[in-house]
Amino acid sequence: MRDNRGPTPLWWAAEGGHDGVVKLLLGRGNVNPNMADECGRTPLSQAARRGWDGVVELLLGREDINLDMPDNYGRTPLSWAAGSGHDKIMTLLLGRADVNPDRPDNGGRTPLSWAASHWRDGAAKLLMGREDVNPDIPDDGGRTPLSWAAKWGSWPVVELLLAREDINPNIADDDGLTLLLWATEWAQNRLVKLLLERGDVDPNIPDNAGRTPLSRAALRGGPAVVELLLAREDVNPNIADSNGRTPLLWAAIGFHDQVVKLLLEREDVNPNMPDNNSRTPLSWAAESGRDGVVKLLLEREEVDANMPDNDSRTPLSWAAESGRDGVVKLLLERKDATPACATKTV
Repeated sequence: MRDNRGPTPLWWAAEGGHDGVVKLLLGRGNVNPNMADECGRTPLSQAARRGWDGVVELLLGREDINLDMPDNYGRTPLSWAAGSGHDKIMTLLLGRADVNPDRPDNGGRTPLSWAASHWRDGAAKLLMGREDVNPDIPDDGGRTPLSWAAKWGSWPVVELLLAREDINPNIADDDGLTLLLWATEWAQNRLVKLLLERGDVDPNIPDNAGRTPLSRAALRGGPAVVELLLAREDVNPNIADSNGRTPLLWAAIGFHDQVVKLLLEREDVNPNMPDNNSRTPLSWAAESGRDGVVKLLLEREEVDANMPDNDSRTPLSWAAESGRDGVVKLLLERKDATPACATKTV
């Protein structure tokens, strides 16, 4: 019998962890153990959520118990136990052959996803011990358990997941971000290192704007992350984004001398690659008056100091207009620099 708020006496006993009362009520043959409250939560779901393993064990003794009955949010007893880190209850539930360990809720999140985002490494380990658990199931936002664990800093879960050979670390979310793209953007050195140690991580997958992990790291100016990426032989340092900008160009725009130096140490870096407006890294650095970046670029013999953009403007033209006397001096020290180059005027 329900009260006016929906729950039955059994639900209230399960909610409070009252094993003795639960046992008495279950002894009545006419008690339905699956009757839910107004949120759709059954006594089993509520006991799993609260961590009452004694109550859970009693309820599992009933043959008519529904292990996977979801609440109004689509969350099952296993989902609640995983997200709450109740390992003993997880063990009890996972010991049943009729439980679905991958059942997603209304947002597409599995029990493993909840364990990953809530620092529940014990629950994650129990789930990963099941051969039928898929560690790569994304939620409705395209985020996998690995993505959730990394973004919330749950390192034990991250390491546990990356130890699985069958996990796919290259899955992108709905924003087009792989885990490596996200890690480089936020200078998560530890995560970048862990990911790059896996041979199946593709370091060149771009985001929706065509920017690679190296490009994002170069703009951020994180030399440690850039160095980790450049240590991978399969990294392509010349991939341009949708605006035609390479990692070197982004580093030059961002005034990141150390990153520019690291990139120029790679012989395969093309220092003259222009963006969609035909502006080179030297052009951008010259306009901004970044003497250090300009000097590093000019040390490469193949740098074209006279390369014009779409408006026929050279690096010297941009530096002169902006009053960058230090840059102008550096450019004129190059014998191939031509101060007489004509430019378009507005």
